[in-house]
Amino acid sequence: MTDILFEPLTMGAIEAKNRIMMAPLTRGRASMPGFVPNEMNVTYYRQRASAGMILTEATGISREGLGWPAAPGIWSEEQVEGWKPVVEAVHQEGGTIVLQMWHMGRLVHPVFLGGEKCVSASATRAPGQAHTPEGRKDYEEARALSVADIARVVDDYRKAAENAKRAGFDGVQLHAANGYLVDQFLRDSTNLREDEYGGSPENRTRFLREVLEGLIGVWGADRVGVRLSPNGETQGCDDSDPAATFGAAAKVVEELGLAFLELREPGPDGTFGSTDVPKQSPLIRQIYSGPLILNSDYDAAQARADIEAGRCDAVTFGRPFISNPDLPARIRADAEWADNVNVPQSWYLPGPAGYIDYPTMAG
Repeated sequence: MTDILFEPLTMGAIEAKNRIMMAPLTRGRASMPGFVPNEMNVTYYRQRASAGMILTEATGISREGLGWPAAPGIWSEEQVEGWKPVVEAVHQEGGTIVLQMWHMGRLVHPVFLGGEKCVSASATRAPGQAHTPEGRKDYEEARALSVADIARVVDDYRKAAENAKRAGFDGVQLHAANGYLVDQFLRDSTNLREDEYGGSPENRTRFLREVLEGLIGVWGADRVGVRLSPNGETQGCDDSDPAATFGAAAKVVEELGLAFLELREPGPDGTFGSTDVPKQSPLIRQIYSGPLILNSDYDAAQARADIEAGRCDAVTFGRPFISNPDLPARIRADAEWADNVNVPQSWYLPGPAGYIDYPTMAG
């Protein structure tokens, strides 16, 4: 009997060889000060090329939008050149790789911006502290983007999409989840605007739509995806009516005909969201007719069950891919997964340890 996890999946013009996708995973190994991918990144992604589709770690579209030490960017020529061998390595192994496009909004500390204020939908402040090169620092209040600023940021996304195309990626995914800039526009706790970008769920999806239209103008809708997190509070970003908000967002995705939609719906051990908020995927499944990918805290059995039941078409695995570079082979062989997936002290450290030193089943 055929294992549905190993059936191919067509997502617009993107062909996945199986339905075991690699989720975006911030790892903090780019070269500084330029946020440039390097040889370690080449090895890391090559090792995991057996995934049906790799979604890269979140990648900054602009200097304004990146506030994580040693995360990669895609706004400079040096960064484009750094990504090229990464993409080539994945393609040499028969893999597919899609760039996740990231603007952190109010979660960029001014340390990263030469003291300038971060930006967001409204003048709000995230709770907690930012991880900066100078240690942990309290987040600061953001500056609300003007309408002219919004047009500039949309253009930053478009330019970054062009750079991703030059680097050779198979497509792009808009990071519209986890409390970052697009999510800050979507949710009513962080979007307090009274203009055409605020108020109703439809207005709050306007920025999402405009960014996606910019990406489509570069790539075509059949090579553009998006990630949403229609769960509870995430990094201080919440919504009073997630069904209405994310139903409206799903309608945008459907109308634009995107290649795929990924939803992050955390389980009991998840981050970036509450586990006691009803899952929105059944509603979104009714609205969005394209390939739906679910993410967070899956094992192989649950992934297989959800795909077979029609709840989704594929699953992205995050932490398991950190310590199991050959995860699809382990699933096919019903082999044990490496049990050191939850070692957060190694997730963001510089150097190869905990990054490219995990063995395959073959050793």
